Amino acid sequence: MPKPLILWFEEIAIADVPAVGGKNASLGEMTAALSQKGVKVPSGFATTAEAYRAFVHHNQLAPLITQHLAAFHSGKKTLQETGQTIRRLFLEGEMPSFITEDILAAYEELGRRAGIDRPAVAVRSSATAEDLPDASFAGQQETFLNVKGQLALQDACRRCFASLFTDRAISYRDAMGFDHLDVALSIGIQQMVRSDLSGSGVMFSIDTETGFPNAIVISAAWGLGETVVQGTVNPDRYVVFKPLLVQPGNEPIIDKELGGKAFRMVYGEGGSHRTRIVETTAQERRSFVLDNADILLLARWAVAIEDHYQCPMDIEWAKDGETGELYIVQARPETVQAQSSTTTFRHYRLQSKGTAIATGAAIGTAIAAGKACVIRTAADIEQFRDGSILVTETTDPDWVPVMKRAAGIVTDHGGTTSHAAIVSRELGVPAIVGTGNATEVIAENQDITISCADGDVGTIYDGILEFSVTEVDIGALPVTRTDMMVNIANPAAAFQWWRLPAKGVGLARMEFIINAHIKVHPMALVHPERASPEAQRQIRELTRGYAHPSDYFVDVLARGIAKLASPYHPHPAIVRLSDFKTNEYAHLVGGDVFEPEEENPMLGFRGASRYYDDRYREGFALECRALKRVRETMGFRNVIVMVPFCRTPAEADRVLEAMAENGLHRGEDGLQVYMMCEIPSNVILAEQFATRFDGFSIGSNDLTQLVLGVDRDSGLLAGLFDERDEAVTRMIAEAIRKAHAAGIKIGICGQAPSNHPDFAAFLVAEGIDSISLNPDSFVRTVQAVSAAEGISAT
Repeated sequence: MPKPLILWFEEIAIADVPAVGGKNASLGEMTAALSQKGVKVPSGFATTAEAYRAFVHHNQLAPLITQHLAAFHSGKKTLQETGQTIRRLFLEGEMPSFITEDILAAYEELGRRAGIDRPAVAVRSSATAEDLPDASFAGQQETFLNVKGQLALQDACRRCFASLFTDRAISYRDAMGFDHLDVALSIGIQQMVRSDLSGSGVMFSIDTETGFPNAIVISAAWGLGETVVQGTVNPDRYVVFKPLLVQPGNEPIIDKELGGKAFRMVYGEGGSHRTRIVETTAQERRSFVLDNADILLLARWAVAIEDHYQCPMDIEWAKDGETGELYIVQARPETVQAQSSTTTFRHYRLQSKGTAIATGAAIGTAIAAGKACVIRTAADIEQFRDGSILVTETTDPDWVPVMKRAAGIVTDHGGTTSHAAIVSRELGVPAIVGTGNATEVIAENQDITISCADGDVGTIYDGILEFSVTEVDIGALPVTRTDMMVNIANPAAAFQWWRLPAKGVGLARMEFIINAHIKVHPMALVHPERASPEAQRQIRELTRGYAHPSDYFVDVLARGIAKLASPYHPHPAIVRLSDFKTNEYAHLVGGDVFEPEEENPMLGFRGASRYYDDRYREGFALECRALKRVRETMGFRNVIVMVPFCRTPAEADRVLEAMAENGLHRGEDGLQVYMMCEIPSNVILAEQFATRFDGFSIGSNDLTQLVLGVDRDSGLLAGLFDERDEAVTRMIAEAIRKAHAAGIKIGICGQAPSNHPDFAAFLVAEGIDSISLNPDSFVRTVQAVSAAEGISAT
């Protein structure tokens, strides 16, 4: 039997990669295997590798292709000359009638199935060496959108065949060691989704920067998805926590970032142009493309697709603006993080920080420094200098040869799923994308440093800054009896240390989220009318799109807490209620109106004393609303609430009462409430506090300050500040003994065990339950604790 020239998606399985390429094999596999799980794939068909080889044979192209490639490899012809010549052979060749007849017959059948005459289709290239687990070949061949009618379809198919020899594809196959004539091209012809009337984008079933496997990252923009893939727009970004999706009713959307989305690609109107770029409206730029229901549905599909393929996936999706239906239009294995080690990684750290020039989305976690090479258009690519940092507006596959030679990459446009981001990850080159203005604010040949080491946001600094690189190997870490936990403050960096074998988050600081992400005093959001005119203007700008300014506080805080609680789930995440001092609160937008001036804020209106006081009670209610959403709506039951600076048992009762008034009842739905043990009264009356709380966490900084009478912020007294002083260690030992006598857990969340191995040994000897550390000191402290436990056991 002759091999077929056409296969419908429902006839194709993943084993058919040699016949229809990775892209079309995946579409067929999903059509057949995942439809019963609700995953929707637009209908379509594919030409087979047999059709491509028949075209090559009919036009006797193989010896000519070999001849031109040999001239290129010997240096007689440039890459550009070679690619252009070979593509012309395809475009001038004759399409055999038996291929044309099969394609057009299938196209007519597709129209009958859809009930549409001359249906609009996407015509996509699918090479037989493509979308493989170890080589993505992303963007090497061409895609043609909104193709209508027989003549337009025939032209697009011929151009797809020719695109197997784009300059970038030739270069990529050479680099990956593929024989050019062993690779064939299949054409996928798929009914267009009317995403030009809605939106589309890309999602990964793994965090692409850190490799964190429990996150689904979705990018979304208005219109056809090419703007997201090409990186010409800065899209919305949503992050969903995978494990909590399985529980009905949970909405574990842990991050939502509004992208600029300045343009959208839509269908062309008349003439030869099938698509066109138009500006988005102000309302579209201020609005999210997807609502929560759409985000969760896509996330569930991502889980289903990943489970089916048994590997992390890179997926393209589209939403039909006429029907409101979501569709998956491509899926391929993620090729970078899926192959990285789960036991070893590199940690980069700036030794000093200079003047920030611009920021954008961080790609990878590395740092690079060098001279900027500013190239605005592909026509000037040859001006690139090896080893410099490429600064450009956006990239497409034609830029890959110079991207390989760059120390780092910076773009004006694009998100974490853009071409620049995908290729940078694959090459292992740090990049910062979507800066908005890098080509304007960075001068040619300027010394710059780009840092992707601080989480989701990358920063470009003026000058060459020193940085350190640490190889972290957790493969041989000993197991300890003491629970080793981590302190995390910045949600943007929450996933960076997921590989650490931590038993949870011992301290998540709420005030960092308020200061760095919310930026407004909680009471100014409850009563914006009391703030200054300038503060009111800033509040309006920050809270645009929210029914009430206070909803903005709850939303941003809830997502920040959820992200901090994610990396080590289901281990506990101990979230400390806000512990700003009055002078720190006053620096927030609108804060000066609501904060008194104090001579000594360190010992003033802070911690527990605020939560039940009329001056802050309404602000505290917002903190409780956020925590309630994290636990009940998102599903993070591992979140434990911790009360800081609680001076007396009576004050503890008032705080617990205020929490209950706002829907946080200790013991209800598994809610545990801990207390910071950081005031001498906490130790002296530990038995009484233990009846009110489920656990203690020793705050060694404040406890040392108050036991020794040493201001921890005073440089003059720094020599007297020592957590190992006998007065302090006696307090700590007593707190541990009393907690255990009362049957509750007790830990410590300070740097002292990291800085002083003898202090870690003291804690182990006293039987501390847990030690929580900054992540970068985790490995060495685990080793010190293990050694101390060995000594203690003997």
